[in-house]
Amino acid sequence: MARKEKEKATQVPATGNGKHVPRLKVRYLQEVVPRLMERFGYKNIMEVPKITKVVINVGIGDGKEDARAIESAVKEVSLVTGQKPVVKRAKRAIAGFRLRKGQPIAVAVTLRRDRMWEFLDRLINAALPRIRDFKGLSPNAFDGHGNYNLGIPEQLIFPELTYDDIYKVRGMNITVVTTAKTDEEAAVLLKELGFPLLEGN
Repeated sequence: MARKEKEKATQVPATGNGKHVPRLKVRYLQEVVPRLMERFGYKNIMEVPKITKVVINVGIGDGKEDARAIESAVKEVSLVTGQKPVVKRAKRAIAGFRLRKGQPIAVAVTLRRDRMWEFLDRLINAALPRIRDFKGLSPNAFDGHGNYNLGIPEQLIFPELTYDDIYKVRGMNITVVTTAKTDEEAAVLLKELGFPLLEGN
């Protein structure tokens, strides 16, 4: 890797106002980018895979009958992510599920930039280790396009929440969207960032 490319890879963006730069972002720029360039032989820093966004979804099937369930889910996701989620509603009626068009079925939030990095840092270092009998993340949860899907059994693994904060124990789905062209590149990216991915079969 050329000297100028190395300097670019390890440069932390200046904020200009003393604003805090997320430590996981610093790790990505200073450590992960150079390693990925060396491992995969990227010629340009723009080829290096990066995380573009994180999407969190929480299903609230009981929301159509219990307004408090929706309010609680919105509050909990807001506390965990630092950003207010949107309420997703059914686009059509499904008689078999007694679902009417327009009824709330989930809350979702998309994190980008610093909030994304801060959330991932807390997820890796604070939340996942609190899962009972946790041994690591499945290496088979990539979607074939470099994105990783993670199911969380209950929201209480996040230290921002206590039993007093929640209305009902719920799981959530977290999707980490990357620019990686292959699942292999995405897996190396996440491992370098600290994701506890188990070895593939």
